[in-house]
Amino acid sequence: MNNMVAKIWNEYQKGVAYNTAHSLYDTVKRNENFYLGKQWEGLNAPDLEKPVLNFLKRCVDYEVSVLISNDIGVDIRSFYNENDEYDEKLTRETERVFERCSIRNLSRDVLRNAAIDGDSALFFRFDTEIDNGFGGGEITAELVDNTNIIFGNPCSVAVQEQPYIIIVRRRSLESVREYAARRGMENIESIMPDNERLYFNEENELNSELCTVLMKLWKDKETGHIMFCESTREAMIVPPTETGYELYPICYVNWEKVKNSYHGQALINQGAVQNQIYVNTLWALFMIHQKKLAFPKTFYDATKIDRWTNKVGAAIGVIGNPNEAIAASFRAPDFSSQAMELVEKTIAYTKEFLGATDAALGNVEPDNASAIIALQQATAAPLEIQRRSYYQFMEDAVRIILDIIRCEYGLRTVLVKGEDGKRRRETMDFNAIDYDALDVHVEIGASSYWSELMQVQTADNLFQKGIISDAISYLESIPDKHLMNKNKLIADLKAKKEDEKAALPQADERQTKNMLGSLMKM
Repeated sequence: MNNMVAKIWNEYQKGVAYNTAHSLYDTVKRNENFYLGKQWEGLNAPDLEKPVLNFLKRCVDYEVSVLISNDIGVDIRSFYNENDEYDEKLTRETERVFERCSIRNLSRDVLRNAAIDGDSALFFRFDTEIDNGFGGGEITAELVDNTNIIFGNPCSVAVQEQPYIIIVRRRSLESVREYAARRGMENIESIMPDNERLYFNEENELNSELCTVLMKLWKDKETGHIMFCESTREAMIVPPTETGYELYPICYVNWEKVKNSYHGQALINQGAVQNQIYVNTLWALFMIHQKKLAFPKTFYDATKIDRWTNKVGAAIGVIGNPNEAIAASFRAPDFSSQAMELVEKTIAYTKEFLGATDAALGNVEPDNASAIIALQQATAAPLEIQRRSYYQFMEDAVRIILDIIRCEYGLRTVLVKGEDGKRRRETMDFNAIDYDALDVHVEIGASSYWSELMQVQTADNLFQKGIISDAISYLESIPDKHLMNKNKLIADLKAKKEDEKAALPQADERQTKNMLGSLMKM
């Protein structure tokens, strides 16, 4: 076991060496500081003004907002199963996991980290200590920084093809020992703090009490299932354990892929940082110039005037004839307007190259709304690469959730919604589902407020023009949040239609009898 602990630590050190050779830790620290506005870190210049014109943050916020403005919808279908009952229950259970784990909020942090740091990851696990009332355990999701994940093959970004993956966690010594005791470890005193100081925003005085916990995941050669263990530098906390999963419970995304590396290129790249430094520096010089030379300077002849004062009404002593003791004022010339234009052009060009133009940000006069919308859509087109990567990231998350459900749920009570809109409890055996026959389709569409209103207006127009003649079809096309008791209304209309169908044969029969009676009387 000690040999395995040492092996895992050596693999971790190899990953650290690879990241250090690519300046990952320094780059992440620099980019995070520039995004947060800490753009003068490390400069020892107490007399220099330190302004921050943080246009990089605006670019990151805009592009992340564009990507997460589309909602995530899950639609699970099977290839061979004609009964859609299992598909619907799996879809609802996956959506419940999304809501409970706040995947939509976490996806915002994932994209934010990818834009600033280059890449990011989500790690899924099954927590047996959570009791939800329907069965033991729940799926949880954890955001993992790119500095805290190490691939066995750093030249490939394909997660499922890795020989192993190591997730690094920095924890307090007390919490690690408590966790080890809960997992049944006896010699918890062997867990000791280490001197790792690689990670962003760690205070030096706390490093003496922090411990690096390494979770290694790999695939068993015989079964193909995922194995894992947890260790520190000198102790094994959790011995090798089989999970039964067929997929690594990790989904990973790059902002922009880099050849032969699992780390990507961030939106805040080296060139953008240099432009930000240039703008801040030049603006600081503008401030110094204005501070020192914006106001006129007074000159006087020191041989004729003893001491100058600007106090109102104060007397100034002169030597000789006061009419000859003349003071003059002097104002330095303004700085060149070309310097200010260069700052403005630097900001504008940088934002344009990063994909955050004034039209995209809405900083234009709304003279022609259609043209502005078209220009914004054209501006967002270069983000299609990141959008596709984000969609694949979410689809990988759904597949991982299904893999964990297959292994961990078993017989479980779930909530399903009936046609009447009411929820009811049903028991379902998740192990009985053929997961290999499932086709996971992740639907992602616009979820902004104006898009939903546009959908309602379109449905109204189609209904008024008679293109949609059925009231049930009309109600089904309206989003749930815009109509209270929508499902109940649909159920009532369906019941009314069924009653009308049942009453129609009786009406025809009565009409036939009346006609026969009239003929007999004739």
